[in-house]
Amino acid sequence: MQKTSLIALARHELSQAKEASSGRSAKTVFGGHEHQLRQTLIALKAGESLAEHESSGEATLQVLEGRVLLRFGDLSWNGSPGDLLIIPDGLHSLDAIEASVILLTVVKKH
Repeated sequence: MQKTSLIALARHELSQAKEASSGRSAKTVFGGHEHQLRQTLIALKAGESLAEHESSGEATLQVLEGRVLLRFGDLSWNGSPGDLLIIPDGLHSLDAIEASVILLTVVKKH
């Protein structure tokens, strides 16, 4: 069994993101190539984005800190701490309205 403090990890990754030229930092919390489930903690500086992309499987996004905007075509959803957003199947993007930390959970397609 493994235990991870998401609060401590969020604090660390947000600090890393603020120093990075890309304005982001990420750490896989669980999963990898040998697992179908992958959970990744992603930190973004305010104003940074994850450009339009497709998921590699079913996915959710849990906002741990800050405010984000998930875009899917003409639709968009605001996310604040404690919100769980279901990521639509298809091209989508994510904008950090404030310095933000999210937990991305993906179940890879077979």
